[in-house]
Amino acid sequence: MAWWETLLDVSGVVLLLLIGYGAGLMVRRRFLARNGGTFELSHRVRSGAQGRGWALGIGRYSGERLEWFRIFSLSPRPRVVWQRQSLSYDGRREPLGVEQASLYPDHVVIRCQTRAGDTVELAMSPGSLMGFQSWLEARPPGTDWNA
Repeated sequence: MAWWETLLDVSGVVLLLLIGYGAGLMVRRRFLARNGGTFELSHRVRSGAQGRGWALGIGRYSGERLEWFRIFSLSPRPRVVWQRQSLSYDGRREPLGVEQASLYPDHVVIRCQTRAGDTVELAMSPGSLMGFQSWLEARPPGTDWNA
């Protein structure tokens, strides 16, 4: 077999793998959104460098939990899960510098605090932020609001 035939075979296999990966991403997105409640949500996974460490993803409300899925992963499981009662909204800001290129257009950056004292930075659209704040405030009856 000539070298160009081998190269053609390898190129065909790579192309099929890329098409399969793309189809897998589309099927996964439909699977995650089947019950509604999904939205574009970026999460700052590393906070070491100024404006860096952002990962694009999808957020989904599931009862008392907010689940975050990486956008380019094929895993059906959430990468991070936050419980409603452990999050508190701490403010918002516009993306700065490099963040403007790293995040979706028109998204705002919000800070949340966990009960453990950790800071969580998320980026979402203003409409999604309104829904997020409503979700945080809509705790079930009998919830201890002072906790």
